[in-house]
Amino acid sequence: MMMKRLIVAAAMAALLVPPAHAGDAGDPDESCDGSTAEMVDCLAVKTQRWDKRMTIAYQQAMKDAPAPQRDQLRAAQRLWIQYRDANCLYYSMGEGTIARVDTGECLRRTTEARARELEAIVHP
Repeated sequence: MMMKRLIVAAAMAALLVPPAHAGDAGDPDESCDGSTAEMVDCLAVKTQRWDKRMTIAYQQAMKDAPAPQRDQLRAAQRLWIQYRDANCLYYSMGEGTIARVDTGECLRRTTEARARELEAIVHP
């Protein structure tokens, strides 16, 4: 179990390091093209942006919710993080360098979905 957490932490840390060249990560509608390293860097930048939006929405939802809902939202968010880590770990265990891209896309896609869900709670 500890080894699995270390692998997830290492994969996420590698993906969330600020890149030297982010490619076209500035436009959220553009795909991340280029070399594997450029794609991974681009996806990391996009994931960071979605993570920031998710955090802002989560904090606002926690602030707005009554105590019982806050407790449930906190529990749900913690479980969501576990789900994201376990789900994206699957992709990181793939073969070859494409596994890094697949893992980055998993983190980006999953974080975007959660950010949008929390934003819908805050701004119905």
